Amino acid sequence: MNLELLFDPLFRVPFATGLLLAGILPLIGMYLRLRNEWLAALAFAQMASAGALVAMVLDGPMLLGGVLAALLAALVKGLLARAGASAYALMMLLAWGGGVLLVANHPLAEQAGHALFDGQLYFTGEGHLLATALAALVVMPVLAWLSRPLLLARFFPEFYRARGQSERPRLLLFDLLAGLVVALATVSLGVMAAFALVFVPPLLAWRFGRGWKSGLALAALAGMGGYTLAFALSLGLDQPFGPVCALLLVMPIVMTGVKFDRM
Repeated sequence: MNLELLFDPLFRVPFATGLLLAGILPLIGMYLRLRNEWLAALAFAQMASAGALVAMVLDGPMLLGGVLAALLAALVKGLLARAGASAYALMMLLAWGGGVLLVANHPLAEQAGHALFDGQLYFTGEGHLLATALAALVVMPVLAWLSRPLLLARFFPEFYRARGQSERPRLLLFDLLAGLVVALATVSLGVMAAFALVFVPPLLAWRFGRGWKSGLALAALAGMGGYTLAFALSLGLDQPFGPVCALLLVMPIVMTGVKFDRM
């Protein structure tokens, strides 16, 4: 394993981009799990990958295409809240079908498609880092502001109705934040690596956290720690980042015997 590559300036930007995302994605995942909507993250990721491929075919920026597609999916999800998991499944099927057809029929889309699904983080550039940093500056304070309303909407669903208010605008704002972060992660980390960072760290946090705030901190630390180890191993062993990241994150779940029925 050539660990000297880890100190190469070429990989500093990709590492910093992924580390920022690895800290934010588990926080988004905590609130998605709170609302029992974690499957929405996979739908956002699939839509972002399809949007990125469409943008590339049209000679546009993949990052912008992925973000717009995911935000559209988040908006649809918010407007069709009653559809639940059915809406997520339909979005995933739509995005997967369109993405696979683009990869199969467009020569330029094949390489990009493999990068999106395999998770070739090392090809990200300064544009990805800048977009992620700007998103973090917006998402983190807004997410902190939304925390109390999201908790109230989950545990006291009649709270806003009793005050003659609606929780829908706040929930829709959270959906848009989730779509933005997942889209950035999909284009940078790959579909399944992004989903793994949304899904797995909250599992550990819900099992071992002693409270909501400690659970948030534990989820973020688990995401960043797992990401750092995956980055080092995949780079040193010359392996695709996405599968290595997913496997490393799942291993603690298997080893600790987290029970899914308690989530």
